[in-house]
Amino acid sequence: MIETLVEGLLSELHIGMKGTMNAIFLKDLGIKTRRGLMGRALAGKCAGGKAYGYKNLVKYTEAGDPIKGDRAIIPCEAATINRIFTDYAHGISPMKIAPALNAEQIPGPTGRGWGPSMLHGSRDRGTGILNNELYVGTQVWNNLTYAKDPDSGKRASRLNAEADWVTSQAPQLRIVEKALWDAVRAHQGALKSKGTNTPSGTADDRGHCFQGF
Repeated sequence: MIETLVEGLLSELHIGMKGTMNAIFLKDLGIKTRRGLMGRALAGKCAGGKAYGYKNLVKYTEAGDPIKGDRAIIPCEAATINRIFTDYAHGISPMKIAPALNAEQIPGPTGRGWGPSMLHGSRDRGTGILNNELYVGTQVWNNLTYAKDPDSGKRASRLNAEADWVTSQAPQLRIVEKALWDAVRAHQGALKSKGTNTPSGTADDRGHCFQGF
């Protein structure tokens, strides 16, 4: 028997029942939270953390309740994003773009300096500045699942099945023009077909000079 200030004496049966009820409550809360996030994603609103180039907005109903999920473009960060896309489309590798941004003391997404991996990320996973479809007004949600690695203790991501992705259009959040986005994708594809090791930031700076950006 255990005695608590709120509920007095508790038997093993009570403790077991409370543990079960708490587990059911947490599972139900998780389902409701996920349903709410999916609703935001389908509406083209933010359903996750912050993205470089945008600030999260909080609006309120007439009753004073918060309306979350709206975003606005940050002009100075949008200019940096377009610069990154333009330089890469003209054949400049992330290994050279990142140091140039650092030399000009332009803050990165974390508020500190830039690294090549912040730019190239993973094309398949949609990570990194150059692969964020939100910059062309397309939001992709639930493409990745994050979990802590039990061995390393670090947060790791797993690519979900494409059928589970939630895609919506948010043209008001477009930062990069479609022609420039397509030029970057073409450059990535050309490097991949050559077997160039872009993830390590050793992309060749020659060739693929796209004009007009």
